[in-house]
Amino acid sequence: MSSTEHASERLIDGYARGAAGLATDEVWALEAHLEACRTCRDRLSAAVTTGAPAVAALTEAVWDGLAPQLDRAVPARRRLTARLSPWTTPAMTPWLAMVLAVTLLALLLDLTGPGSGRISLVLLLAPVLPVGGVALSWSRGLDPAHELTAATPRAGLPLLLRRTVAVLAVVIPALFAAGWATGLTAAQWLLPCLAFTSAALALGGLIGMTRAALALTAAWAAAVSAQALAAGHTPSVLRAEGLPQWGWGLLLALGAVIVLTRRGAYTAQGPNR
Repeated sequence: MSSTEHASERLIDGYARGAAGLATDEVWALEAHLEACRTCRDRLSAAVTTGAPAVAALTEAVWDGLAPQLDRAVPARRRLTARLSPWTTPAMTPWLAMVLAVTLLALLLDLTGPGSGRISLVLLLAPVLPVGGVALSWSRGLDPAHELTAATPRAGLPLLLRRTVAVLAVVIPALFAAGWATGLTAAQWLLPCLAFTSAALALGGLIGMTRAALALTAAWAAAVSAQALAAGHTPSVLRAEGLPQWGWGLLLALGAVIVLTRRGAYTAQGPNR
């Protein structure tokens, strides 16, 4: 069902009456369509009123009970915030602010700290900076509205990818600015950054987003960052002679293939724990 078509009378009437004969994919397609089609929502409302009076009475009773509480509640979110809600979770906002603060701190240490020019903290942080945001994008423990989100027709991989893009839209411009200020080229950190993001998505489909983010960050800190800081020079995996850019590109492509192959896993309960 495309956004330019309207639902059939059979679907509308069956959905209003809670007909068990409707296929699951038809129900999901109808619910997704109803989000954007006011005409069909009005038709559904009329169908409930005339064909399912018990449901209409229940809805009115629930609304009558909620209305006084809603009047005392915090005012509704502004339209801009409402439009951004499919792209972010409540927990992501402070995390994104923290990412900007960490990037700024690393930039200041690169420019003013001892040993400046030998090793860049911005370069060491860049590959794993988006990983935390990926965990917040689709995590039962970190998203207070996860149950509501997981029950929507658009839940799963499409919503996860949309929120991951929101993370990258904040992180990558900040890293570009920090790289420009410290003389780092985007080729040194951009592909590793995207490779770790796709690896987090791929691993998250197996063990959960939070665990995947923690595992990748810990592995990078132990295997690369700690040794680089101890040695005082840029790690070989971020230099052309260590792991060439095509190597990071291969890891990025491999993660993307795994994500697409296992796209159904992101609607299951296991990866959300």
